[in-house]
Amino acid sequence: MALDRVLSQEEIDNVFRNLRESSTEEDLTKRAQAYDFRRPDRIAKDQIRAIHLLHENFARTLASSLSAYLRAYVIVNLVSVEQLSFMEFSQCLPSPTVVSALGMRPYDGSAVLELNPTLVFPIIEILLGGTGKAAPFKIDREITEIEQSILDGIYRIILHDLREAWLGVTALEFTIEASETEPQMLQLLAPNEAVVAVSLEVRLGDHVGMMNIGIPSIIIKMLRQKFDQQWTVRKTESTELEQGRIMHLIRDARVNLDARLVGASITTEDLLALDIGDVLKLDYAVKKPLTFYLNGVKKFEG
Repeated sequence: MALDRVLSQEEIDNVFRNLRESSTEEDLTKRAQAYDFRRPDRIAKDQIRAIHLLHENFARTLASSLSAYLRAYVIVNLVSVEQLSFMEFSQCLPSPTVVSALGMRPYDGSAVLELNPTLVFPIIEILLGGTGKAAPFKIDREITEIEQSILDGIYRIILHDLREAWLGVTALEFTIEASETEPQMLQLLAPNEAVVAVSLEVRLGDHVGMMNIGIPSIIIKMLRQKFDQQWTVRKTESTELEQGRIMHLIRDARVNLDARLVGASITTEDLLALDIGDVLKLDYAVKKPLTFYLNGVKKFEG
């Protein structure tokens, strides 16, 4: 036989309090995310997308430049852009390989440029007069100083195209500061320092190799405002109201337009000595276009 029992107010409050505490603990557990302090997430996703687009343009330009320089068909594809610790980036590189430290003036700090041996040795063969069409084979040796000097022209092309690609964001001067054959020997950053790793696949005939670029995340973070300005310029379109405001501001502006026949010159003495019947030869062809100047600045020809 069940007994009817009325709960006290204190017992009712305890029941609701326990329900709230248990639900709060469950919500916090669901919202919690694992975070690895050894891999700080310093770069925003929109900035990573901008770097991805930037290096896609770099890959297209580099393919054309290398094809013209080597006189061989070269394909360059962007594989990935991701954030890694410098230790993880170094461990992903083969050994031995060709790895260089890149200065990034005017910013302090160095990036890393690595070329796989499977790509380096076919390039050297072509530069020395070979066809570069030999069957792929693995060479497990370090590059010599002579072979390193032969690659100087390739580095000039890579750094030039990389500089042009970054010009849309900021002016960076890339220079080779040091070269090594073992990635662990090039200790530019702390092992847990974050870098943006850019991987590109380079196809040269039957040979395929990787080119890896590691840029310190701290430098990318310093350029955040530059990236924001780049996207603002791309996305912003003036409205009719903005166009009307600008037209109102420039309505009273005065512009001097001069059309000039830039031909022969004459001294002031000869000019004052001109008399009736004298002929002044301008040496200006009838079909030659006139030069138009706006406020003293050359702007048009027509």
